[in-house]
Amino acid sequence: MPTLPPFIAATGLSGYMQRALDYISGLDPLWAPVVFMGFYIAATVLFIPGSILTLAAGFLFGVGWGTLYVSIASIIGAALSFLIGRYVARDWISKKIESKPKFAAIDEAIGEEGSKIVFLLRLSPVFPFTLLNYGLGITKVPFWKYVGASWLGMLPGTLLYVYIGSLFKSLAQIAGGDREKTPTEWAFYGVGLLATIIVTVYITKVAKKAINDRV
Repeated sequence: MPTLPPFIAATGLSGYMQRALDYISGLDPLWAPVVFMGFYIAATVLFIPGSILTLAAGFLFGVGWGTLYVSIASIIGAALSFLIGRYVARDWISKKIESKPKFAAIDEAIGEEGSKIVFLLRLSPVFPFTLLNYGLGITKVPFWKYVGASWLGMLPGTLLYVYIGSLFKSLAQIAGGDREKTPTEWAFYGVGLLATIIVTVYITKVAKKAINDRV
């Protein structure tokens, strides 16, 4: 399993998360997915990394249902965070860049190329999921393009983590982060690193073009 995110390890949240997951595992099969998804959505909005919860979904619900529940919860959480970022911070950002044509041009370009950029960012493990949700909210990426590209970009990682979670023997093992990475995980990280390089080059290219067009 991937090691615990530093934030979770440093704050001791893994213990609280394990207790919450133990509670969910004891619920009625009809209510467990609902409570799990609600917890996942809240965690996303509160900047709590979702890796442990995604792994736990595989253990609790299996690969198929676990992937479905995480996909629904993660995209709802990502959408809510995006909207908070847009309507709380966007106006302030807009005022700041009005007097800076270069930044305004870059912002406009990212809005136009939003789907591609969001998709590549979601494939990359380098960019934190929760911070990215809020960060993209202050760009001009259209909301529905953001949602669609995010869902597609997050799906491979979701499926991989849920599958890995289904292989664990207990929730305590998941919360403890006590397992070596598999070759499939390393391959996924390799793809994510490639996506990171591509999105960095692509954003740089888009930004330069936008600036040149404005000059």
